[in-house]
Amino acid sequence: MNEHISKQFDAELEQMRTKVLQMGGMVELQIARALDGLANGDLDELEHVIDDDHRINLMEIELDEACTHMIAKRQPTARDLRLVMTVFKMITDLERIGDEAKKIAKMSKRLHSGEKPFQPRIELRHSANIAIDMLRKTLDAFARLDISSVADIVREDKQVDAEFKGIIRQLITFLMEDPRTISAGIDMLFMAKAVERIGDHAKNMSEYVVYMVKGRDIRHAGIEALEQEVAND
Repeated sequence: MNEHISKQFDAELEQMRTKVLQMGGMVELQIARALDGLANGDLDELEHVIDDDHRINLMEIELDEACTHMIAKRQPTARDLRLVMTVFKMITDLERIGDEAKKIAKMSKRLHSGEKPFQPRIELRHSANIAIDMLRKTLDAFARLDISSVADIVREDKQVDAEFKGIIRQLITFLMEDPRTISAGIDMLFMAKAVERIGDHAKNMSEYVVYMVKGRDIRHAGIEALEQEVAND
């Protein structure tokens, strides 16, 4: 009987992990579709991103309830409890990344809905690709229980932050040269901030994975402490 219960518990944990990865894949797709819509002005694609956000919200609710049920019914301890708590935290960040993708889509739709091509056009793709790469690496680390890439993820977050500051400088230049671009410029600023926030959420999740694997909270420890933790793995 105990062996049966143990196997059932392991299956429930694995199902939870799988659903987190599915949610992560859906969020990643939302970001890519929002950026494609911004680049090519596909209003239908942007509308799909906005409409599909509710699916991510429902997955968060489902996983939240699964975590609560798991703690109440199974009373997990040690590493299993760390997994459940990590899922609790990760799904919040994933849902917020979905919100940022929706924000990019809504603002892109507004920019492309005007009669004239909007200005200024700021390149977000490079920083967004870095943020997406961070998300992929984090989900892979979660799937493999492997924290070797976490230090790289934290470094990439610093790149995204630097890119955001560069975009702000570009926008200020545009707005000073042509005040007529202020409205579109503000929308571009908020989209750039959304990309920066996606990077922040991906970094947060990578740090949760370290807690799940090592049992140590390294959120405020700094890159050197993180590298040491990875080296000791």
